[in-house]
Amino acid sequence: MDDGSLRIETPRLRLRQWRDADYAPFAALNADAEVMRYFPAPLTRAESDAMADRCRALIAGRGWGPWAVERKLDGVFVGFVGLHEPAAALPFSPCVEIAWRLARDAWGSGLATEAARAALAYGFGTLGLDEIVSFTTLDNRRSRAVMERLGMREDALGFEHPALPPGHPLRPHCLYRLPRATWRAGAA
Repeated sequence: MDDGSLRIETPRLRLRQWRDADYAPFAALNADAEVMRYFPAPLTRAESDAMADRCRALIAGRGWGPWAVERKLDGVFVGFVGLHEPAAALPFSPCVEIAWRLARDAWGSGLATEAARAALAYGFGTLGLDEIVSFTTLDNRRSRAVMERLGMREDALGFEHPALPPGHPLRPHCLYRLPRATWRAGAA
């Protein structure tokens, strides 16, 4: 079991284990309707805290997961970026996905891409994963643009997310894939 003390540094960011002080700003970003636009609903404080607890436990248990992200310049928590094994029965499971959620004031400055590149390097380099995927609802252009900047390519396999009821407008999803060989060629 890892104690979660691993820190991943990028030029502007630190990916790290969650702290108690992260919970309030995480709840604020999860309550922001624009941040949660492509999710079924904003999260309550209790739901947000439970999610942070799960992230924290995953990192403590295996050394990786959805890491808390802070700006190095001022130590401000801006959201999470990391690797996760989805629990939902997805048509491409088992898999490891890369995911992110940042506060709105951190958007548009390349922070999601910067942190995600570091998480990919950890997944492929340290964990030796063969492939990392990402997925989102079809209309989430911002996240899809990050996936493409990371070198991920859209798979022909679109799918209906099983956690959402049939007919829900966010249920249709796109899948992006990044094999280790493609990542290695782009990282060189």
